[in-house]
Amino acid sequence: MAEALLHLLTWFSPAFPTGGFAYSGGLEWAVEQGLNDEAALILWIEDSLAHGALWSDAVLLRLAYQGEDVARLALVLCPGAERRLETSAQGDAFAAAAGPWGGTEKAAYPVAAGRLAAAHGMALADTVLAYLHAGVAAQISAAVRLIPLGQSAGLRVQKTLESAIRATVAQSESLELGTASWAADIAGQQHETQYTRLFRT
Repeated sequence: MAEALLHLLTWFSPAFPTGGFAYSGGLEWAVEQGLNDEAALILWIEDSLAHGALWSDAVLLRLAYQGEDVARLALVLCPGAERRLETSAQGDAFAAAAGPWGGTEKAAYPVAAGRLAAAHGMALADTVLAYLHAGVAAQISAAVRLIPLGQSAGLRVQKTLESAIRATVAQSESLELGTASWAADIAGQQHETQYTRLFRT
């Protein structure tokens, strides 16, 4: 059990070189449009967990873990060029960095993560939890830099979202794949032509 926990902590650590720090998932455009406080950020990330990219990632990870061939589906579901870049580039980087653990095939990020976790017999729920925690932390990290949001505020947001992360882990067992996060999808598409950008998405 300790070995499995160590694997998950390493794979989904900010230090694992997936380049996650370079992506905001459309949050950069949303901040430019007025998303500027803790409450708004919490709603933004809760929407992603319940209806958006983090929801679909949780389901895709589960399906990949179970051996389903969802590599192409994971890319087809991307609502824009930047979302496709975000998941494919991070997935390729994750697969490359996984070399010391035997590696895995390049694929969209949740697919690569699910395959590696399955190969090592990780508990599926724990893997989804670790993946979502990392995804939420990445969004908060982007917000800390963009809004700007202080570190203390960022930690409050992380604590507040713990129950939403747990709920998404449980609900993703349904394997109901689909999103309804139009604001985030539009933000990602608008970010493609945003004049001043710190992030790739």
